[in-house]
Amino acid sequence: MSKDAASFRDRSGYVFTQDGKIFRWISPEYMPQYHHLMESGLYEALLSRRLIVPHKEVELDGFDEGIVIQPKRIPFISYPYEWCFDQYRDAALATMDIQNAVMEYGMVLKDASAYNIQFLNGHTVLIDTLSFDFYSEGSPWGAYGQFCRHFFAPLLLMSEIDERMGRIMQSFIDGIPLDLAASLLKGRGGFAAQKHIVLHSKAVNAHNDDGKKGAVKQTVMSKKALTAFCESIRSDTAKLRRIDSASEWGNYYSNTNYTDSGSRDKAEIVREMLGKVAPLKHVWDLGANDGRFSRISVEMGVHAVAFDLDYRAVEQNWKHVKETHEKMLPLVLDLSAPSPAIGFANEERKTISERQKPDCIMMLAVIHHMAISNNVPFEKIAAWVVKMTDNLIIEFVPKDDSQVQVLLATREDIFSDYDEAHFEQAFGHWFDLEIKKPVIESKRSVYLWHRKKIFEDGQKE
Repeated sequence: MSKDAASFRDRSGYVFTQDGKIFRWISPEYMPQYHHLMESGLYEALLSRRLIVPHKEVELDGFDEGIVIQPKRIPFISYPYEWCFDQYRDAALATMDIQNAVMEYGMVLKDASAYNIQFLNGHTVLIDTLSFDFYSEGSPWGAYGQFCRHFFAPLLLMSEIDERMGRIMQSFIDGIPLDLAASLLKGRGGFAAQKHIVLHSKAVNAHNDDGKKGAVKQTVMSKKALTAFCESIRSDTAKLRRIDSASEWGNYYSNTNYTDSGSRDKAEIVREMLGKVAPLKHVWDLGANDGRFSRISVEMGVHAVAFDLDYRAVEQNWKHVKETHEKMLPLVLDLSAPSPAIGFANEERKTISERQKPDCIMMLAVIHHMAISNNVPFEKIAAWVVKMTDNLIIEFVPKDDSQVQVLLATREDIFSDYDEAHFEQAFGHWFDLEIKKPVIESKRSVYLWHRKKIFEDGQKE
């Protein structure tokens, strides 16, 4: 049994893995809340709306007290700083929909952490079955401050300043401090910002001062008032809109130098190469843009995580996934600075490679961005990728390609080793080449590599 490093803060239970499966132990102290969740009809109500991850109760040796449940496995756990604006807002709205629903069953959400929300085939679901507590008459919503730090503040910053402001969450594991958000907003955001950020921040500071004086004031709020308040929070959240910013690569495929025949040929090459990877259950597409090539793996019954740096491209992809409920998860990721391990002892939030080992990684039309835009040598890219997967489908884009010329137009060409020979040498150090195919009516080639057996975890035996 291996306990999840992010699960230590909840005294009601913990998440653990055993034999490759995910479980959650629920402590005896939390039994009243859990039984009410399951017996009141609340669990079924949330399940019918696809707002909570389903689970089943199981019996495991060594657990004489409490209950062990096995939730449906989320293929890939994502973090808020990897979400586009619409994903973030969907997560916030789902949280408020759950809070408003549980009030009808005499409960409240005791947590409003963005990390409790995940995406499953286009649905936005709560994964923390221990997030519920009994409602106490007259009490305000105790998780309101956390909701503002985890959801409303990041969304306002993304809406009013820049979508990339969501990445600030990477620096604040318990959400963006409200005084910082207020300072960054500089009066923007209207009445909603004043209510949930500025005035809330001042109230928190005022209560902190009260606490020092030993006279903490308790807010009294009727259930009717609390219900109306929570509904107003949801309404304010729903009104937030993504900032209308320019996108460098969001319309990439409408401006690409591929001919229609070339694009179809590339798709068939990718399909053929994916067919040669076994087993094939999980695929990552690094630099996926709007996910059109990621969908080739989805059509083969595979779950795909489609990473891209461009928020607009991820937005387009997420909109499609919500409509189709296909087995894909679009996420924002900067390949030159991927998500780090953060939190206590750098263990609460993991790097992408610590969360999953994909059966295959695809890197199509992305190598030139990494090697030229970010000046990362082929050797470094190959050594990084080999630590994450055994199989790689990668496209080489030569220097005389029009897209590379766009990158070189504004910088000095210091990339004397950017050519096919150096590319093949760098990746050939770690991988064995199975297939190399040129894309018709272009100068590009697609490669299928398999990690050499003499390497383990990127190190030579």
